[in-house]
Parts: sequence; structure tokens; C-alpha cells
Amino acid sequence: MRRILYAMMILIITSPVYAGGYQVRLQGHRQTAMGLVGVSLFGDASNIFYNPAGLSLMKTKYSFSVGGSGIFNSTTFRLQNSVYQAETENPMGTPLFFYGAAKITDRLAVGIGVYTPFGSSAKWGDDWAGAHLIQDISLKAFFFQPTLSYKINDMFSLGAGLVIATGSVEINKAIPYNSAAEHGQVNLEGKTASFGYNLGAMFTPNDQWSIGINYRSLVKMTLEDGDATFTIPSSVAGIIPPANTFDAELPLPANLDLGVSYQATEKLLFSAEVNYVFWDVYETLTFEFAEKPELLNSDNPREYSNTLIYRVGGEYIINEMITVRAGAYYDPTPTNKDYFNPETPSLNTIGLSAGVTIRPTEHLAIDVSYLHLETQKDTRSYLPENFTGEYKTRTLIPGIGISYNF
Repeated sequence: MRRILYAMMILIITSPVYAGGYQVRLQGHRQTAMGLVGVSLFGDASNIFYNPAGLSLMKTKYSFSVGGSGIFNSTTFRLQNSVYQAETENPMGTPLFFYGAAKITDRLAVGIGVYTPFGSSAKWGDDWAGAHLIQDISLKAFFFQPTLSYKINDMFSLGAGLVIATGSVEINKAIPYNSAAEHGQVNLEGKTASFGYNLGAMFTPNDQWSIGINYRSLVKMTLEDGDATFTIPSSVAGIIPPANTFDAELPLPANLDLGVSYQATEKLLFSAEVNYVFWDVYETLTFEFAEKPELLNSDNPREYSNTLIYRVGGEYIINEMITVRAGAYYDPTPTNKDYFNPETPSLNTIGLSAGVTIRPTEHLAIDVSYLHLETQKDTRSYLPENFTGEYKTRTLIPGIGISYNF
């Protein structure tokens, strides 16, 4: 019995703090409104994230942009072979960005970006059927990116940025037992920092076409001395310490983006893009505890797969004050069907977007975007806990930002 207890406790404290779907690409409202394309677009400081090479193609000497989005999402769950159902009550997510850039010469530009490319939150409640897997979770990552861009000639430009990443995580889970007489809980918290880079190149053979490629590197968030706090029932108070620390390595995957834009007329622009996300770095998650490592240390398989995301978008200039946009994309889930954990449910997703830019003055622009995400309903399992059910998620994401270029 005691060995079974140990095994159950290991399983519930070692499921991942990151999961498929924790990547956030809402880093510019022009791009969001066009299906989140961006690698082949240029003209302002938002290139710091989407393609640093575009900074040297800015049409003004200075460019500043700030904005944010509100993420409203809900996931429904139906337990297999049961009438039991549950639904998340997630708090609103608030990814944000700030960019500032300047052209030092006709060919050289510099910039700084602060943005949130990874993060998620989910709140299933304390007593739902999967409480031993997750009750609630909050993930946050902030990237700081100083950037350089150089225009080699009229057709080629390059860009590079150093990424300084900081991140935090908090998870609450129930501790399951063979007997329902007593229940406990574990709280995991930690903060860490790491480094990465962002590289880009852009080819603009004429006034109609632009082709961009961008690589954002893997960032390994090595968490050391995270806090693990157990609310322990009296029956096991002498077995598991109520306070502990743990180490873990959390991968933020690399991205390789390739895109093309076509200026069909003076007012109409089309853009298409593919994003290759290197999710296969998330093969397993290892937790190492300072106390009772012989009981609590564990390797947990995830076996994520790389994904290819397809995006299309367009914009139309109605007049000097108003530009409208729309886009769509398909984002397949990287998760393994047999190791699907509901802390951040990720399913095959279709995204539809729209937006408008209003320019009250020559230099000031107000950008509004809306993104609607629908996942395909699917049955997924977490085999280590024999937990299987049908999931479906809907996400509504309005956003607003302000740009000033002069």
C-alpha cells in the first residue's frame, strides 16, 4: 500500500508545467488581424519579434508600438464512458508587447522589445474528476530583446536580437489516495531566467514582393530550487515533508518561419506564411527534489511532435485614415494522444481573425484586432493515470494597440 501511495504522489507532482498551446504569438495587432502572419511584413518596430531584418526597412526614423490582448477561453471535458462533464473557469490572459526602434543610418536600425511569447492559465476547480492531474495553473514568460538590423542593399536585409527570458509558474493539484477519507494538495512555484536569440532575413526584389525568413531559438528555462508545498493528511505526515524544493528544465521551443507578401495593388496586400515549431524538444520532463529524492524524483514522458502551421492574411487601405484586415490559419496540436494532460489542453485549432487600423493623425495609429479560435473535438488520454475523455476549447481574443512613427 505504501508503495502505491508513493507512486501516486510522484505521478501527480511530476506532470508538466508547460504543455502544447502555451506559445503565444499575439505580438502585433496588424499581424494578429491578418491570421498572425508577420515574417514578410515590414515598416515598423513590431519586426523586432516577427523578423528583425525588417527594422532597417522602416519608412520613418523612429517607431514605437505598445499593445495587449485579452484571452477569454473555456475548455469543456466529458469523461469517457460516463455522463460526467466539467468546464474550466479560466481567468483572462493578458499578453502584451512594447517595441521601440530607431534608424541610426539609412542602412542600420536598432530596437528593443518586451513581449510575452509563452504563457497560459487554466482553472478546473478543486473537486473536478481530474483534480489529481491539475486544479489550476498559471504560466508566464517575459522576453527582453535588444535588436540590430542592417540593410545590405535595396533587396537584402538582415537582423538579429538577443533574447533575455524570465519565467514563472504556479500549479495546484490534489493528491489522490486509494481511500477518499482524506485528501491533500501540492503547490508548485518557481521562477527562472535564460537566454536565446532571434535571427531574420528579408528579400525585397521589387515594390510588389517581399520574402522573409525568421528563426527564434530554443530557450531552455532551467528552474532551480522551486518551492513545493504539500498539504499533507495526518496519516502520511511523517513520510512526505510538507515543504520541499525541486529542479526542472522547461523547454520553450524554437520556431522557423517562412513567409511571402504580395502588394497586388496600391491598396491591397496579400500574405501567406508557414511556421515550423520544434516541439520535439519536449520528450520528457524530469523533476528532482532536494528531500526524499528516492521517492519523488521522476521522468515523465510527453513525446511531443513538431508541427507546421499554415497562415494566410490580407489588408485593404480604404482611405488615409482606415485600413481593414482579415486572416485565417490552421494549427495542429503537438501533443501525444496517450500523454495528454489537461493543464493546458491543446487540440487541432482553426483560427479566424479580423481587424482595423485608424489613423487620426499622420503619425499616430490605433490598431484593433479580434481572433477567434475553435478546436476540433477530440478524445485524449493520460495513460499513466488511465484518465480519458473528450475535450473541446473555444477562445475569444480581442486586442488593441497604439503605434507612433515619425
